[in-house]
Amino acid sequence: MISHIKAILLDLDGTLLEIDLKEYVKEYIKGLASKVSYKIPPNKFVPHLLKAGKVMENNDGKLTNEEIFNKTFFPIMEFSREDLDPIFLDFYQKDFPKLKKYTKKKPEARKLIQKIIEKKLCVVIATTPLLPMIAAFERLKWADIADFSYNYITSYENMKSTKPNLRYYKQILEVIGYTAKNCMMVGDEDKDMVAKKLGLTTFLVSSPSTNLSPSTPDPDYTGTLNDLIELL
Repeated sequence: MISHIKAILLDLDGTLLEIDLKEYVKEYIKGLASKVSYKIPPNKFVPHLLKAGKVMENNDGKLTNEEIFNKTFFPIMEFSREDLDPIFLDFYQKDFPKLKKYTKKKPEARKLIQKIIEKKLCVVIATTPLLPMIAAFERLKWADIADFSYNYITSYENMKSTKPNLRYYKQILEVIGYTAKNCMMVGDEDKDMVAKKLGLTTFLVSSPSTNLSPSTPDPDYTGTLNDLIELL
């Protein structure tokens, strides 16, 4: 039925991994702010961090999200990127893994990746690229799918836009070398399903975050990860 599909783009949070997004984001910001609090008070750090996030969301495609973040965020008070990078790295290595408690793995996620690879399809982890690659790999561990070889994983280091900007999907297509008609986007949110506007086939996996806008094209398919496995 979908023999024309050569590449599968997979959202991570809420799709391959169950997550309490509200608590996860809250504790992420709280944890990162706490990590640097001996240098920068949270009431200075958090607004600056959120502002940088907003600027990344409006990236015009000329710079990577990481470059936009650095340009917007630094210097903060008297601290440069070189001052804070070791602290950020320590956070992602030691503290970020503790956020796993706000997630729950889906056993079928592993079966899905295995099926995609068995069929020799291109597989992309198309997660919102506002965090570094180390954070994407850690969440793949939580989902028990970090040991697979992926064709591409989006992160703030390698992307020049973010969801729901269609430029995000265009960049992925350019990187993997497939046309939109040969690709399927699998996700749980409006920002995933907008990929259909470019011509990608879409598969909606419902989660607590699912709330599609009337302006978003109806998904081509709706179901569970097990339904997708059967479809493939």
